[in-house]
Amino acid sequence: MNESGSRAAEMVPYDLPDSPYERLLLYVIRRMAVGGLTDAFAAQAMIGGFGVDFRRPLVLLRAFMGEVARVAETRLVVAPCCCGRMTRHERILIEGIGRAVDDPVGAHRALAGATGLATCLGLLTSAQAVATSFADLGMPLGPMGLER
Repeated sequence: MNESGSRAAEMVPYDLPDSPYERLLLYVIRRMAVGGLTDAFAAQAMIGGFGVDFRRPLVLLRAFMGEVARVAETRLVVAPCCCGRMTRHERILIEGIGRAVDDPVGAHRALAGATGLATCLGLLTSAQAVATSFADLGMPLGPMGLER
Protein backbone atom coordinates (compact mmCIF):
# COMPACT_ATOMS: atom_id res chain seq x y z
CA MET A 1 0.00 0.00 0.00
CA ASN A 2 1.39 3.41 -0.90
CA GLU A 3 1.76 6.29 1.56
CA SER A 4 -1.48 8.05 0.60
CA GLY A 5 -3.39 4.77 0.81
CA SER A 6 -2.13 4.04 4.30
CA ARG A 7 -2.95 7.59 5.41
CA ALA A 8 -6.50 7.21 4.07
CA ALA A 9 -6.85 3.91 5.93
CA GLU A 10 -5.75 5.64 9.14
CA MET A 11 -8.42 8.34 8.67
CA VAL A 12 -11.28 5.82 8.36
CA PRO A 13 -10.19 2.81 10.44
CA TYR A 14 -13.61 1.43 11.37
CA ASP A 15 -16.12 -0.65 9.43
CA LEU A 16 -19.63 0.68 9.00
CA PRO A 17 -22.11 -0.38 11.69
CA ASP A 18 -23.92 -3.67 11.11
CA SER A 19 -27.23 -2.22 12.26
CA PRO A 20 -29.29 -0.46 9.59
CA TYR A 21 -30.47 1.96 12.29
CA GLU A 22 -26.92 2.94 13.14
CA ARG A 23 -26.12 3.30 9.42
CA LEU A 24 -29.10 5.66 9.08
CA LEU A 25 -27.81 7.61 12.08
CA LEU A 26 -24.32 7.77 10.56
CA TYR A 27 -25.65 8.99 7.21
CA VAL A 28 -27.71 11.73 8.83
CA ILE A 29 -24.80 12.81 11.05
CA ARG A 30 -22.61 13.06 7.94
CA ARG A 31 -25.23 15.02 6.02
CA MET A 32 -25.78 17.48 8.88
CA ALA A 33 -22.05 17.89 9.41
CA VAL A 34 -21.61 18.92 5.79
CA GLY A 35 -24.94 20.48 4.82
CA GLY A 36 -26.03 21.98 8.11
CA LEU A 37 -28.78 21.08 10.55
CA THR A 38 -31.54 21.67 8.01
CA ASP A 39 -29.98 19.55 5.24
CA ALA A 40 -32.76 18.27 2.98
CA PHE A 41 -31.02 14.95 2.30
CA ALA A 42 -30.79 14.30 6.05
CA ALA A 43 -34.49 15.03 6.44
CA GLN A 44 -35.35 12.81 3.47
CA ALA A 45 -33.31 9.95 4.94
CA MET A 46 -35.20 10.26 8.23
CA ILE A 47 -38.53 10.28 6.38
CA GLY A 48 -37.45 7.15 4.52
CA GLY A 49 -36.36 5.47 7.73
CA PHE A 50 -39.21 6.47 10.05
CA GLY A 51 -42.09 7.32 7.73
CA VAL A 52 -44.64 9.72 9.17
CA ASP A 53 -42.98 9.52 12.61
CA PHE A 54 -39.72 11.11 11.40
CA ARG A 55 -40.08 14.51 13.10
CA ARG A 56 -39.14 13.65 16.69
CA PRO A 57 -35.89 11.80 15.92
CA LEU A 58 -34.96 14.39 13.29
CA VAL A 59 -35.47 17.35 15.62
CA LEU A 60 -33.62 15.63 18.45
CA LEU A 61 -30.72 14.68 16.18
CA ARG A 62 -30.56 18.30 15.00
CA ALA A 63 -30.38 19.39 18.64
CA PHE A 64 -27.61 16.85 19.30
CA MET A 65 -25.56 17.97 16.30
CA GLY A 66 -26.11 21.62 17.20
CA GLU A 67 -24.86 20.90 20.70
CA VAL A 68 -21.80 19.09 19.31
CA ALA A 69 -21.01 22.13 17.13
CA ARG A 70 -21.58 24.52 20.02
CA VAL A 71 -19.51 22.84 22.71
CA ALA A 72 -16.75 20.93 20.92
CA GLU A 73 -13.29 22.31 21.56
CA THR A 74 -11.76 20.03 18.95
CA ARG A 75 -12.54 19.59 15.28
CA LEU A 76 -14.38 16.35 14.69
CA VAL A 77 -13.52 14.48 11.49
CA VAL A 78 -16.44 13.21 9.42
CA ALA A 79 -16.08 11.15 6.25
CA PRO A 80 -18.06 11.79 3.05
CA CYS A 81 -21.49 10.15 2.88
CA CYS A 82 -20.31 7.68 0.24
CA CYS A 83 -17.40 6.41 2.35
CA GLY A 84 -17.66 2.73 3.22
CA ARG A 85 -15.78 3.14 6.50
CA MET A 86 -16.00 5.35 9.60
CA THR A 87 -13.71 7.84 11.25
CA ARG A 88 -12.86 7.57 14.94
CA HIS A 89 -15.07 10.58 15.72
CA GLU A 90 -18.06 9.18 13.83
CA ARG A 91 -17.75 5.92 15.72
CA ILE A 92 -17.57 7.74 19.05
CA LEU A 93 -20.67 9.82 18.25
CA ILE A 94 -22.69 6.77 17.24
CA GLU A 95 -21.35 4.76 20.17
CA GLY A 96 -22.09 7.64 22.56
CA ILE A 97 -25.68 7.85 21.37
CA GLY A 98 -26.09 4.08 21.46
CA ARG A 99 -24.76 3.79 25.03
CA ALA A 100 -26.30 7.00 26.39
CA VAL A 101 -29.32 5.38 28.04
CA ASP A 102 -27.86 2.12 29.37
CA ASP A 103 -24.32 3.32 30.14
CA PRO A 104 -24.42 7.10 30.64
CA VAL A 105 -21.03 7.21 32.39
CA GLY A 106 -19.30 5.41 29.50
CA ALA A 107 -21.18 7.46 26.92
CA HIS A 108 -20.25 10.69 28.71
CA ARG A 109 -16.60 9.65 28.86
CA ALA A 110 -16.56 8.87 25.11
CA LEU A 111 -18.39 12.06 24.07
CA ALA A 112 -16.27 14.24 26.35
CA GLY A 113 -13.11 12.70 24.95
CA ALA A 114 -14.18 13.25 21.36
CA THR A 115 -15.15 16.87 21.94
CA GLY A 116 -12.15 17.74 24.11
CA LEU A 117 -14.28 18.62 27.12
CA ALA A 118 -14.00 17.70 30.78
CA THR A 119 -17.77 17.44 31.03
CA CYS A 120 -20.57 17.52 28.48
CA LEU A 121 -23.81 16.74 30.29
CA GLY A 122 -25.91 18.70 27.79
CA LEU A 123 -24.49 16.62 24.97
CA LEU A 124 -25.14 13.41 26.93
CA THR A 125 -28.73 14.46 27.55
CA SER A 126 -29.20 15.15 23.84
CA ALA A 127 -27.70 11.74 23.02
CA GLN A 128 -30.13 10.08 25.44
CA ALA A 129 -33.06 11.83 23.78
CA VAL A 130 -31.93 10.70 20.31
CA ALA A 131 -31.42 7.10 21.47
CA THR A 132 -34.81 7.05 23.17
CA SER A 133 -36.58 8.43 20.11
CA PHE A 134 -35.02 5.77 17.87
CA ALA A 135 -35.94 3.01 20.35
CA ASP A 136 -39.49 4.28 20.81
CA LEU A 137 -40.00 4.01 17.05
CA GLY A 138 -38.66 0.47 16.80
CA MET A 139 -35.08 1.27 15.75
CA PRO A 140 -32.97 0.67 18.86
CA LEU A 141 -29.35 1.75 18.79
CA GLY A 142 -26.81 -0.15 20.81
CA PRO A 143 -23.22 -0.22 21.89
CA MET A 144 -20.78 -1.26 19.17
CA GLY A 145 -18.02 -2.40 21.52
CA LEU A 146 -15.90 0.74 21.46
CA GLU A 147 -12.85 0.41 23.66
CA ARG A 148 -13.44 1.98 27.04
